[in-house]
Amino acid sequence: MENAETPKKSTDAAVEAEAARRSRRAFIGWGLAGLAGLSGWGWLVSRPGEGGVPGPLRRVLELNEKVSSAYFRETRLAPEFARSRATTPRVNGKYGLEDELDPATWRLRVQNADGQTREFTLADIRRLPKIDMVTELKCIEGWSVIVHWAGARLVDFLTQNQLTNSAPYLLLQTPNEKYYVGLDRKSALHSQTLLCYEMNGRPLTPAHGAPLRLVTPLKYGIKHLKRLGSIAFTQERPKDFWAERGYDWDSGH
Repeated sequence: MENAETPKKSTDAAVEAEAARRSRRAFIGWGLAGLAGLSGWGWLVSRPGEGGVPGPLRRVLELNEKVSSAYFRETRLAPEFARSRATTPRVNGKYGLEDELDPATWRLRVQNADGQTREFTLADIRRLPKIDMVTELKCIEGWSVIVHWAGARLVDFLTQNQLTNSAPYLLLQTPNEKYYVGLDRKSALHSQTLLCYEMNGRPLTPAHGAPLRLVTPLKYGIKHLKRLGSIAFTQERPKDFWAERGYDWDSGH
């Protein structure tokens, strides 16, 4: 019996020895890969930065921006869905909403290219043709939700009040100017860019941007400014809250 069991014991020992050898090899391999990854990351973050972002990553963001800008067309529309599919999006970000707001005293201030400023009430905006649309709100974090929006087209508001001009950009800000987004002219005048005052059939809540917010479904949610307080036309590309923190300025999809 001892002679019969000896080959089996030898085989088991060989298997265990091979497993141990492979484990050591895997450990060394993963260790080297990890060191290479850390070394690569160290190189990446050590590159000269632009706008708080390492140069190589900034190049990628600029490429994304060029692609989304080239893909944009005034005639391209975001898909629309049945109202039954609409749900309430999560409250994602409170920048610019820190202060208490009295809806009765709220005004939308619009500064034209000549520097003159005019003010509008929510009633002024409600008098414009009401547009309903059910589109997908896409967050740059990777999640999305279908929402029923209602409001006035930004282009209708600007045209009705003789505010349109040749300025290539618009700067939109919250009343306290702590959150701000920049839009190129074509995106601002797109037929699905709304001054929104209702969500899913009800007036906006303060957490979702009451009394008025921007909705532009061909852009990620970081462009959908809540509690819109002012609009200004600019000749140069304006500042943008999240572009200053590493995202591409266009933020289209």
